[in-house]
Amino acid sequence: MTSVGTAFSNTEVKIIDAEGNSVPVGEQGELCARGYLVMKGYDEDAEATARVIDRDGWLHTGDLGTMLPDGAFHITGRLRDMIIRGGENIYPREIEEFLHGHPKVSDAQVVGVPDAKLGEVVAAWIRLKPGMSASEEELRDFCCGKIAHHKVPKYIRLVSEFPMTVTGKIQKFRIREAEIEFRGLGREARIKTA
Repeated sequence: MTSVGTAFSNTEVKIIDAEGNSVPVGEQGELCARGYLVMKGYDEDAEATARVIDRDGWLHTGDLGTMLPDGAFHITGRLRDMIIRGGENIYPREIEEFLHGHPKVSDAQVVGVPDAKLGEVVAAWIRLKPGMSASEEELRDFCCGKIAHHKVPKYIRLVSEFPMTVTGKIQKFRIREAEIEFRGLGREARIKTA
C-alpha cells in the first residue's frame, strides 16, 4: 500500500470518525492536522475558516485516509465524495479501485446520485481499454458477490471521456449533474437538497 508519508516534525496529525473521535491504526476517517505549517485561516473570511479549522486549531482537510502501522498515512478519498445509501457510507475510491481490476476497464469514476427511497445510490462512469467492449450487465456482474451489495453500482454508463478541467482534473460534480439529467433524477435531487 502506498502512502503520502508521515507527519512533519512539530506537526500533529490524526484521523477522526464522524463524531470527532480518533480512530485506531488502519481504520478510515478524516485526516486532520495542526502545527506551524497549517494555515491560520482564510483571509477576511471567518465563517469559511470556522468550517475547516476547529477551536483547538485542527485543520479538517476533507481527505479520507488511514494510518499505517509505521505511522505513514494512506489517502483513500474525499469526504465530500462519500455516498450515503440507506444509511451506509460508501467511499467512491474503493469502488473505482475495484473496477480497475476488470481486465477491460481503463478508468472508472464513481459518484452518488439521488434516490427517493435510499437517499443516494452508486453510479459509475467507465472508460474501457482501447478495442474492448463490455455491457453494463457484464460490469455489474463483475461486482456482484465480490463487493458488498450496497456498493454495486445501480447505474453504469460507458463513456469515452470524463469532464475535465483545463489542468486535467476530473470534474465529478459534472458527472453527477450529467447522470441526474440523463436518468431524470431531478425530482429526487430537489427532495435531497430541500
